[in-house]
Amino acid sequence: MDQETGEPAANGSAVALTAAAPAFSGGVAAGALMCLLSMSSIQFGAAFSSGAIAAYGSAGASWLRLAFAAVILAIAVRPPLLRYSREQWIGALVLGTTTALMTMSFFAAIERIPLGLAVAIDFLGPLSVATFGYGLTRRLIWPMIAAAGVLFLAYDGEQWVGNLPGVLFAFGAGAGWACYIMLTKKVGAAFKGLEGLSMSLIVAAVVATPFGFAGAAPNLDGYGLVEMAGLAVLVPLLPYTLEMIALRRMSTAAFGILMSLEPAIGALAGFLILAQP
Repeated sequence: MDQETGEPAANGSAVALTAAAPAFSGGVAAGALMCLLSMSSIQFGAAFSSGAIAAYGSAGASWLRLAFAAVILAIAVRPPLLRYSREQWIGALVLGTTTALMTMSFFAAIERIPLGLAVAIDFLGPLSVATFGYGLTRRLIWPMIAAAGVLFLAYDGEQWVGNLPGVLFAFGAGAGWACYIMLTKKVGAAFKGLEGLSMSLIVAAVVATPFGFAGAAPNLDGYGLVEMAGLAVLVPLLPYTLEMIALRRMSTAAFGILMSLEPAIGALAGFLILAQP
């Protein structure tokens, strides 16, 4: 039985599925586990990035991550660039551009404000997807409560935490995250296996180059190459791969609800790695 379509599998299709796309049993449960692993990878990867951001700037660190992730996945997947349709190219271009802007905005935010606050603001994106995805237009009270909670986190009783540019970057990342969830669902369905993700990461690396190359390339040495390759696996390669597979097993609304754990994971990572309250 085909896990994605529910149709009886043809002879040899199990081998083909294994070769074309990672297969996980358990449907939604497996998707939920992948979401949890993805969130942990993103938040701890972000917490471990403070040194890279200091060395290369937020845009430079974002570009290096995207470039390494694009190269690694392209080598593994080897997408047939000349065989894709116009619609597939458009999907990859839009998702890749969104991924680049979302990634750069998020790391620009955590450069300026605490990780927990940045993630709390960022979370408003998937919360909106969950709210509207389930048709809960009469329950907009929940996003409003979440926004109030973000304001509570942003004020320590005496002054605002962080600065306005950092908060704006976090809101931009949240908007990008909402678009990313919906686009990843569509691109994942339009391509075989991880080819859509590979194409979008190539586009994302190209889009980020004008913003990050000048700040990163002159300061990069052998150690930096190894460090950034490892960080690229933590964010974005591993989480984006897990999320694309998870979104093949669940709705965007369910995915958005699961993302509600991310602010807590981000706060934990900030506390353990960065000693942020």
